[in-house]
Amino acid sequence: MDKSYEKKYHKLEEKNWWFISRRNFISQLMKKIGIDQNAKVLEIGCSGGPLIEFLGNTGYSDITGIDLSKDAIDLCKKRGIKKVRVMDGAKTLFRENEFDLIIASDILEHIKDDDSALCEWYRLLKPKGELIVFVPAFNFLWSGHDEVNKHFRRYNKPSLISKMKKAQFKLQKVSYWNFFLFFPTYLLRTFQHSLLKKKSESKDQLFELNPLINRILITLLKFENFLLKYFNFPIGVSIFVVGRK
Repeated sequence: MDKSYEKKYHKLEEKNWWFISRRNFISQLMKKIGIDQNAKVLEIGCSGGPLIEFLGNTGYSDITGIDLSKDAIDLCKKRGIKKVRVMDGAKTLFRENEFDLIIASDILEHIKDDDSALCEWYRLLKPKGELIVFVPAFNFLWSGHDEVNKHFRRYNKPSLISKMKKAQFKLQKVSYWNFFLFFPTYLLRTFQHSLLKKKSESKDQLFELNPLINRILITLLKFENFLLKYFNFPIGVSIFVVGRK
């Protein structure tokens, strides 16, 4: 990841609507699948540590974070998060059957051999351990943001289900996420693809919003998170899956 973009990413992941809403939903999923507060948790791609900090504040006491970026791990340590290490999430150094839960939020699309990564995560989980994965959805939503973030792919629900099953996970819940913003995003991507065809238009779409708009989007996504307790969405900007070993 480009250093200037990474610096902006670490700054905005604290308060940006996308990250706040996703942290809220991950916490919701953990409660729903019954993850005990003493469970041994691994976050792959922990970045600057906002999710670890958030979960720690809600009572989870044994969370380990890993990230490829030394700057990200240094930021975690500055925030007082001690159980973090620079490590490749696709080829870890942990023992077999070590964790009760693994969280990988928008990480799998960065890994060239995603099948091997899923098998590695399966290896790390204890029997009946859980994996929570978020990935970006639909190749037709591909944009400069994917290129800046060095994504190898986006997924659809059938392809992600197939990969999870290939890695021997038993699926507990699979759904698209960020349903309410799918259609505005689709229209924006269609405009970009048809009118902005130059390669120079490959820019990230992470920027600081007006606080009121940011709050409205957080409220909208938290409402969607609430609805996901009862049913799945047929489409969305992202996909999440909960798999069990």
